[in-house]
Amino acid sequence: QVNFVVCQLFALLAAIWFRTYLHSSKTSPFIRHVVATLLGLYLALFCFGWYALHFVIQSGISYYIMIIIGVENMHKYCFVFALGYLTVCQITRVYIFDYGQYSADFSGPMMIITQKITSLAFEIHDGMFRKNEDLTPSQRCLAVRRMPSLLEYLSYNCNFMGILAGPLCSYKDYITFIEGRSYQLQQSEANGKEDTKYEQTDPSPNIAVAQKLLICGLSLLFHMTITKTLPVEYNIDDNFRATASWPVRFFYLYVSLMAARPKYYFAWTLADAINNAAGFGFRGYDKNGVTRWDLISNLRIQQIEFSTSFKMFLDNWNIQTALWLKRVCYERATFSPTIQTFILSAIWHGVYPGYYLTFLTGVLMTLAARAIRNNIRHYFVDSPAVKLCYDIITWMTTQVAISYTVVPFVLLSVKPSFTFYSSCYFCLHIASILVLLVFPLKRTQKGSKKHESIQPVWSKKLEEENLLQKNSYSTTNNSFGQKQEITCRYQALKQ
Repeated sequence: QVNFVVCQLFALLAAIWFRTYLHSSKTSPFIRHVVATLLGLYLALFCFGWYALHFVIQSGISYYIMIIIGVENMHKYCFVFALGYLTVCQITRVYIFDYGQYSADFSGPMMIITQKITSLAFEIHDGMFRKNEDLTPSQRCLAVRRMPSLLEYLSYNCNFMGILAGPLCSYKDYITFIEGRSYQLQQSEANGKEDTKYEQTDPSPNIAVAQKLLICGLSLLFHMTITKTLPVEYNIDDNFRATASWPVRFFYLYVSLMAARPKYYFAWTLADAINNAAGFGFRGYDKNGVTRWDLISNLRIQQIEFSTSFKMFLDNWNIQTALWLKRVCYERATFSPTIQTFILSAIWHGVYPGYYLTFLTGVLMTLAARAIRNNIRHYFVDSPAVKLCYDIITWMTTQVAISYTVVPFVLLSVKPSFTFYSSCYFCLHIASILVLLVFPLKRTQKGSKKHESIQPVWSKKLEEENLLQKNSYSTTNNSFGQKQEITCRYQALKQ
């Protein structure tokens, strides 16, 4: 863990140097690719030793599969290989070496690389095989129209900005950043007609980086002082279960799981700051002309802590992974897309049984929360006072439900997880089932409305996030193709 933090701090300094001395206006994309890749592999080697070879092996074999299989089926083969290779590594680490350890293991970066390999394979398949009219708007924006070179592929997977902790980004956004086209935004003329103009100013990320480093410092301080005094394991302590009242137990459940979140806030926010420091992550300007550096941000802390629904929590937690699950699984699933998405999420996270208990519980909670929201929420939104009471009650319910759901994710093993759930008499599992029996999950559903009703809880908002966040430009030299991609980005930003 010390190696991980030291390497991330070094990556932050390297990012500042990269933006200052290897800026796209001074250096060719080839040099930027080479330096980003070599620095990434050096950090991986320093942090994980020769286990870092797994990153190169996984990326190299996946690239070979892409070349020999062809664009029609390579997304399937790359998906199976990358996820399978990750799972084998996770099984080896967990069941042969150090079960239950939270050390910075080499399978963590492989999880991000697996996301990148599978995302790019689907994006190439969409761009080079599928018909344009068969793609969704977000797929059309992300589609890759040419095969990347081996250097571009390794740079995307193993660059120093994201090799240790991500976050996931689209291939086109990364190439746009390397080639220095991140700030080319289409403007609107006064008469309403669209005209392709380019923003020449290179906005500074310094304020955004400073704010995110402050959040990192506060999260680390909270983790080192508060988290250890509120262990999640105390929820299954025999004496605590025997003596504490139900309100006290649920209150401790909430605060112990809340205290477990700052380490994720620290790691993800620091990773975001590193990318921003290198000049990556710019998402245009808001309506007040303020720069937005949240293109690849992975969480929104305020919305997480004040979530009033399961949907709102998932919309703002691990955003890039939710987008990945949506793109490679939910949008392409032929049956039970919600269940398939949760199962894929469990497999990707690892082989601890607690992960599967959490995500299977999550399926129930998601469907029940959706059914309640669709059937009763509209009765409480007319009066501000009633709406406030409704929001307070749903905030309390959501926080307890989230905490209840993710306890096995922290405890990892079957026995302590079932000890916790049995001590609660599986109350929220039973309540969720009853809700699904009482309330209809689907209302008036025809055509697009039917499709909406079975979307995962994060899907609607992330459709907009996808268009806002995952937009970029063509990597070819064709000026007409570039204009189309810029138009796609501009229209998404307007939405």
